[in-house]
Amino acid sequence: MKIALIQQSISPDIESNKRKLAERIDAAAGDGAELVVLQELHNTPYFCQVESTDNFDLAESVPGPSTEFYGAVARRNGVVLVTSLFERRAAGLYHNTAVVLERDGSVAGRYRKMHIPDDPAYYEKFYFTPGDLGFRPIRTSVGVLGVQVCWDQWYPEGARMMALQGAEVLIYPTAIGWESSDPDDEKQRQLGAWQTVQRGHAVANGLPVVAVNRCGLEPDPSGATGGIEFWGHSFVAGPQGEMLAEAGCDECVMTVDVDMRRCENVRRWWPFLRDRRIDEFEPLTRRFID
Repeated sequence: MKIALIQQSISPDIESNKRKLAERIDAAAGDGAELVVLQELHNTPYFCQVESTDNFDLAESVPGPSTEFYGAVARRNGVVLVTSLFERRAAGLYHNTAVVLERDGSVAGRYRKMHIPDDPAYYEKFYFTPGDLGFRPIRTSVGVLGVQVCWDQWYPEGARMMALQGAEVLIYPTAIGWESSDPDDEKQRQLGAWQTVQRGHAVANGLPVVAVNRCGLEPDPSGATGGIEFWGHSFVAGPQGEMLAEAGCDECVMTVDVDMRRCENVRRWWPFLRDRRIDEFEPLTRRFID
């Protein structure tokens, strides 16, 4: 499968962001991409740096204006497209939602972010209700996609649930970066941990992993911090955790050939699913095992 990752900096001009993404999807399709993956909440700046009820005006219904816009782009290019939207489900009920669009522009499925962080400059619990669609892969014409969103990438359970339901690739639209006060050694530890945990999902499940992050500095509207420097470094890892491609810190369209047949061989060599002691895993459903 030929997969394209679009790593982009985001401006306050939403329509400009969308046009730029559309142009890059066109370019990725021109390079032969069958599946194109966008970063988390790609239409807007990362508004979760502050808690403001005005930001709920950024949300929209699904289906809605963005699925119509990106659906037309997917249809024009004949690609499957993974988008990431701020979903307005009802008044006072909002989700961080990945929407997968088919080659014909129709909605193939959606995933609502399950794990919601609440850290300085990442005040997502103020905006997003935890997902209620479960860890269910989305079937498309290019394969079965195990899509999750950003903070979900730190949890091996979600990756395993997707794999056990037939996911053929794990996909994580992401918005993660450094705070301006972080020292350089801490920045490198964070970036290394982010890549390592996801490469571990690839190894443990014998599946490729696609992680697409945004890039560039986005100021803190409150001025309480120096803003977030989104570190980019979008990457694709193979089923043994091997790095197939990695971006730098700047905007790019990265197209990667992924040998999906290799996953079958890797799972034969390392039959982790065969050897799981499912009879002993019940305690994992507890918050803590005393």
